[in-house]
Amino acid sequence: MRLSTKSRYGLRALFDIAYHTGTAPAQIQDISRRQLISPRYLEQIFQNLKKAGILKSKRGPQGGYTLARTPDQITVLEVIRATEQDALLVDCAGQGKKTRRRKNECPFEGNCVTQTVWKDANDLLAELFGKLTLETLCQRGQEMGIEKDQASKMMYYI
Repeated sequence: MRLSTKSRYGLRALFDIAYHTGTAPAQIQDISRRQLISPRYLEQIFQNLKKAGILKSKRGPQGGYTLARTPDQITVLEVIRATEQDALLVDCAGQGKKTRRRKNECPFEGNCVTQTVWKDANDLLAELFGKLTLETLCQRGQEMGIEKDQASKMMYYI
């Protein structure tokens, strides 16, 4: 499976919010700096994540992006589904679904043993991604020794 940058960057950005800011709003510039992702591209990705109910945004000086739910309630699978059209290993693995017409209909539909292999592999990946949450990623980040960015939490008053 080859995931696009939208899902990879989206997951990294959500991890960043969960790990570095917790419940406080995260600024796009801070996420961009820490994750080395263009702020404009992050804004595009965040639109999909907002539509999927994964992110919330607030405008203004105290605004930014926050998770719509707690990190233990947001799965990697949700993020992939919010950012990808299809997350299939091969096109024919989803042939049985009549939700949309594919460009290249398989002439062996329903009569191809390898199609069952790709479907099983997709099911296993979906199961794995469905078990992994942002909380899991935060725990792994701590185990890896990733330092939390405390600078973004400081508030300066004059």
